[in-house]
Amino acid sequence: MPTEIKGLNEECGVFGVFGHEDAAHLTYYGLHSLQHRGQEGAGIIATDGEQMRLEKGLGLITEVFEEKQFDRLEGHGAIGHVRYATQGGGGYENVQPLVFRSQTGSLALAHNGNLVNAHALKHQLEAQGSILQTTSDTEVVAHLIKRSGHLPLKERIVQALAMLKGAYAFVMMTEEKVFVALDPKGLRPLSIGKLGDAYVVSSETCALDVVGAEYIREVDPGELITIDKEGLHSDRFSEPLQRTLCSMEYVYFSRPDSNLDGVNVHSARKRMGKELAKEAPIEADVVTGVPDSSISAAIGFAEQSGIPYELGLIKNRYVGRTFIQPSQELREQGVKMKLSPVRGIVEGKRVVMVDDSIVRGTTSRRIIQMLKDAGAKEVHVRIGAPPLKNPCYYGIDTSTKAELIAGHHSVEEIREMIGADSLAFLSVEGLQEAIGSPQDSLRHGQCQACFTGSYPTEIFPNTVHPYEKV
Repeated sequence: MPTEIKGLNEECGVFGVFGHEDAAHLTYYGLHSLQHRGQEGAGIIATDGEQMRLEKGLGLITEVFEEKQFDRLEGHGAIGHVRYATQGGGGYENVQPLVFRSQTGSLALAHNGNLVNAHALKHQLEAQGSILQTTSDTEVVAHLIKRSGHLPLKERIVQALAMLKGAYAFVMMTEEKVFVALDPKGLRPLSIGKLGDAYVVSSETCALDVVGAEYIREVDPGELITIDKEGLHSDRFSEPLQRTLCSMEYVYFSRPDSNLDGVNVHSARKRMGKELAKEAPIEADVVTGVPDSSISAAIGFAEQSGIPYELGLIKNRYVGRTFIQPSQELREQGVKMKLSPVRGIVEGKRVVMVDDSIVRGTTSRRIIQMLKDAGAKEVHVRIGAPPLKNPCYYGIDTSTKAELIAGHHSVEEIREMIGADSLAFLSVEGLQEAIGSPQDSLRHGQCQACFTGSYPTEIFPNTVHPYEKV
């Protein structure tokens, strides 16, 4: 399995372009900027108005695609996907976009999220004669759409979406149209932009910036957008609900240069660090962040506390993604290969190590030990989010409650286990204050279920573990 500095993994990123003669290349660049959302597989499907052609594979976007493949991906429309595979969810067949062909036309789907009623829907479809070819939730949606074959496609999509429970950001494409949909609670991010006369859709606004598209707006919860040669059309498949965008998008998953619901991620993380310094002050000599997602919070902590910020930890960006770990000893070495303490900064110092989360505690323990081996006199850990106590059922790999160290240990017990001189987490109230909210009441609020155990949607009785994710 890959060596990860973090114990969290986002599910995937989606990107699409319609109305541009170089749609596939733009999609490639968009996916490249979303690579942090998934590194296990990537795919692009393009349409020229008559045919759809797919290229996909396992690995990073740069490993999957070569220039010669774009000779096949001609057309004015394209959608793409980068994927993180959970245990048991790997394999070429699950790499998206998934494409389903029939005599009446083709449909390609790319999905970010997780359906909490996927198992029930699969049983229902199989009982009605459907044969599922993958373990992906996305295939369920395709079968639901196909089941109402006598209706116009948009109506079939609306009917299928109404049956889904959980988190989903969909980008779908036929030979002539692109469809975009976000779940009624808006748990995952999804934005629309414009590039000349073309429309662009992306999981994060950073990808719009990379391809030169102008941001227009977020996709609304419960909204179905159709993009065709006539332009953009909006419909609803669900009544507007108060949005509960995943808090961990702000804490960890999204790129710092992205904006979510009008809130810049870097700015929000800086405010998290400032709130953390207010809630858990400490006497120390230097503040450092665990690269990369904790740097912004560490800067905020330093500004608020008056303790100098320094690069006390350096990330090696050239370590292979699939470093082989045949033994526990080499697994330990894997962290050292990816992170290095700067002895000249931490030696003899009382260090505040700011991180975004503690999942199982093993990585935190190793980093603290590295800092102390480099001469740090004290290591005080500050976490820019509340303790992760509950599993996520909406498309984030936070494992099961039994594997989350905060799910069954106190803060003091965790401190002892990771070897920190002190440990403090940001409060739920501090996180909410740091993220803030737009003025629109329908867009107010975040999902904080992994911290509080209060889930914004129904969690079905057989949801013991997070479902196989897309």
